[in-house]
Amino acid sequence: MCRVVELKQSVLARNDGCALALRTELAARGTVVVNLLSSPGSGKTELLERELTLARERGVPVAALTADLATEHDAARLARSGVPVKQVLTDGLCHLEAQMLHGHLDGWLPAETRLLFVENVGNLVCPASYDLGETLRVVLGSVTEGEDKPLKYPTAYGLANLVVVTKTDLAAAVGFDEAAFRANVARVNPGVEVVLTSARQGAGVGTLLGRALAALEGGPVHRPVMARPAPHGHEGEGGDQATEHGHAHAHGDQHDHEHGQQHERGHGHGPQEHLGRHDHPAASVR
Repeated sequence: MCRVVELKQSVLARNDGCALALRTELAARGTVVVNLLSSPGSGKTELLERELTLARERGVPVAALTADLATEHDAARLARSGVPVKQVLTDGLCHLEAQMLHGHLDGWLPAETRLLFVENVGNLVCPASYDLGETLRVVLGSVTEGEDKPLKYPTAYGLANLVVVTKTDLAAAVGFDEAAFRANVARVNPGVEVVLTSARQGAGVGTLLGRALAALEGGPVHRPVMARPAPHGHEGEGGDQATEHGHAHAHGDQHDHEHGQQHERGHGHGPQEHLGRHDHPAASVR
């Protein structure tokens, strides 16, 4: 078990160094990264498509990179906005890492891009531990997920610079308790802004773009008080996370072997190696 823990810590330390370098590189060219995290089915792709479309209509130079385990469906949807979009297939890996992102941006990201929206893999566990060099980390949760998600996933919500509630048009139908949700968010991330949206009805659309533009212009960004957790957020997190992340964290010797093997295979490479394994030029849509 010690070997696995040490490996995870080494992976995160290497990721932090790459994230810092990527943040510095993008800042020098005037680009801000917005990292979007959520559970599967939260509606972030639909909301992001609306935000990208609005950005194009307003003449804001934006691009989007979306990550998925197996399909290119999200890139096809986002491409309808008319902005540069790239799909990253992670081959089963449950999150993006900074050096992976760097490899996929190299030679693709248009020089004039000012906002880069990164739609992370649908997962509230692994992505929470990995800095992508973002300026703005946004966690999205739909009203259909319930009010207790911030407490079940305190790392994801606790490290957010902005929290977005989606599908508010369904709030009454599912009995969503907004006050309870806001109180739970405040418990894990005091002072973070909570924005209500409905992509289908247009409510709140443009708020995410506005916050991203404010960050681009050097405006204040909420700073969470929570420190980043142990690798993959295992310490202090409960709820249904073990179920969501069970593919990589089954208990016993099989866990040690599979998880260590996954990180050694999928995390220890430089940008060019990742580019060779994961880049899909045909999926890059403009």
